[in-house]
Amino acid sequence: MGLKDRARKLKSDIPAVYISLRKKETPVIAKVFAMIAIIYALSPIDLIPDFIPVIGLLDDIILLPITIKFIPEEVLSKCKIEAENLWISGKPKRWYFAIPILLVWIALIFLTLKLL
Repeated sequence: MGLKDRARKLKSDIPAVYISLRKKETPVIAKVFAMIAIIYALSPIDLIPDFIPVIGLLDDIILLPITIKFIPEEVLSKCKIEAENLWISGKPKRWYFAIPILLVWIALIFLTLKLL
């Protein structure tokens, strides 16, 4: 499996990891790593920008599998099935998931303007 194929697979696992956050069977450490991974994966700010060939996908390819290892296999398999069914009726329209990303951007703009 190539690097781009792995990145696509991992990006499709993000909804499953998100769903696992709401499961009480998921350990607390897995929930902490899942929150970090989801926020990082959905954020437009990356340590290594995705447009850089090969290297840009490495941070995503490393972070999500680490998170997935903390989630029990039976919980993750159920969450993957739920994640597949999530997209059947179209994209979810929950705009409030963008709030943390917007707050980061606002803070960066504010800090940049303050430094100038």
